[in-house]
Amino acid sequence: MALIVEAGWEICRQLGGIYTVLRSKANAMVQHSGESYSLLGPFEASSAQIEFEEKPGANAFHRAARKLTAQGIEARAGIWLVPGRPQTVLLDLSSILPRAAELRYFAWEHHGIDCGGPDSMLDEVLAFGEASRLFLEKLLEEASGEPIVAHFHEWMGGAAIPQMRRQNLPIGIVFTTHATLLGRYLATSRDDFYDTLPSANWSTEAERHGIAPRVRLERALAHGAHVFTTLSELTALECRHLLGRTPDLLLPNGIHFEHLPATHEVQNLHQKFKQNIEKFVIGHFFPSYTFDLDRTLYFFTSGRYEYRNKGYNVTLDALAVLNQKLKAAGSDRTIIAFLVTRRPHHNFHPDVLASMGLMEELKLVCEAIEKQVGDRLFIQAAAGNKPWLYELVDEYWWLRLKRAMHSWKTGRNPFIITHIPQDENDEVLNHIRRIGLLNGADDPVKIVYHPDFITTTNPLFHMEYGEFVRGCHLGIFPSYYEPWGYTPLESIALGTPAITSDLAGFGNYVMDHIEKPQDAGLYLHKRRFLNYSDTVTALGEQLWNFAQLERRDRIELRNRTELLSARFDWMELASQYFKAHDLALDRLKHSR
Repeated sequence: MALIVEAGWEICRQLGGIYTVLRSKANAMVQHSGESYSLLGPFEASSAQIEFEEKPGANAFHRAARKLTAQGIEARAGIWLVPGRPQTVLLDLSSILPRAAELRYFAWEHHGIDCGGPDSMLDEVLAFGEASRLFLEKLLEEASGEPIVAHFHEWMGGAAIPQMRRQNLPIGIVFTTHATLLGRYLATSRDDFYDTLPSANWSTEAERHGIAPRVRLERALAHGAHVFTTLSELTALECRHLLGRTPDLLLPNGIHFEHLPATHEVQNLHQKFKQNIEKFVIGHFFPSYTFDLDRTLYFFTSGRYEYRNKGYNVTLDALAVLNQKLKAAGSDRTIIAFLVTRRPHHNFHPDVLASMGLMEELKLVCEAIEKQVGDRLFIQAAAGNKPWLYELVDEYWWLRLKRAMHSWKTGRNPFIITHIPQDENDEVLNHIRRIGLLNGADDPVKIVYHPDFITTTNPLFHMEYGEFVRGCHLGIFPSYYEPWGYTPLESIALGTPAITSDLAGFGNYVMDHIEKPQDAGLYLHKRRFLNYSDTVTALGEQLWNFAQLERRDRIELRNRTELLSARFDWMELASQYFKAHDLALDRLKHSR
């Protein structure tokens, strides 16, 4: 069996989507290849402390790590603390970074890659490339003739490729781009990205955006690999025009399943975590005004802060459309829409925390009164008396309840943002203000902008992000530029219906491979070839239709949603990776 090394910048470091890909796929790779599989990443002390455990071993990966350490480049071998517990080698770049100028020079001298002047990010990438190449040389010495595949992810993880090809190392090379560098920049700045893509001049555009050295490196990696892959047809189109090579294979992303919950368990989990969300909603909204929680739905959108690429602008405008439709219909439905992303902020807004604190005080008092009433009611009833409620509770608790209720109420609208932002010109905040969704009592649609991750240590929710998703009713992800899109996939895997865009790799894959996905709670929002106004109108209509569903309909949909997600199990989709590895070894054999 071939030795497989998967190298990536985000191994044991939660920086973005590739972390999720590698982390969730690890178990399937270990199941297939066992100890013949290892991950390779740069060492970062703070994240490794949490995600990585050094562990002694005697196989080829451990022996290569020890040899490299003896050469002066510390290589730590152990396991990544994720499902599957894959073997992992982390390379300390501190001894190579002083050679950054030399590495930039060799990139130009040997490979014609102009890396420009000093660039701390690019220097680290080149250092990781050099350390990876040296590790693979040591692995060749320890492999006892076994074939080796090196699979590199993204331009930050693959800088070893040009020198490996120059040395003609007998290693099959796979390079996967998850999103082209230039594509992400162009999509952010253009409304007609896909229409103008065929005529884009990569060199001119890369210079204009100040990323020319990085794009040159990315193109070299795409052309240097034996096998070049990407995630979807949409990103393949980018690669063809911006990197100058059509991918050999598509490697769609999957998700790791421990097990699929039973039908009744799906609803029980939703109900359990919805109660946590309701607790926040009571604390945040009820001091200002109240509404019927039984007629309230929880929508959410989340992801990296890319206001336009992630479709936050479309989502907010569609929510404004929904707000007007609900008003016009005289609906008693309330929609709480959460926007969860990470933005610079100072801390939680003190008034938001104060409301939560006052709610806890009110709850404590009510529980004390409940206990006192329960104890005394039994005694009075057993004695044949018909007590009044006031007789069963001490004056102290009545007074404390009155004070808590008085302190609880406020005359202001609930805040639209839970934290104090560092940037008052935040695009999302400005957009919310512009469309007037300011959490007024007469607005059926309410907004909660949460500019940070949701974790168990979060004092507003006290639960993990996945639990939050399970407690919601609908995920909204109308991306304009999304090479794959994990958020809607995570949503359906957790039993929460979701909207995905046909301009996302995931949505594009769904269009081609799944018949009537809407019947299983996965709604396709068509953005390609639609202008902005029509896009907003169409999404607003989708949200309106979902808001009309009754509880029984939503339960049935939630069960079908979780079953659909099984089609994206890594145990099935990882087979495409094995095809890429076999193809790389075959091309290596025929090139020598």
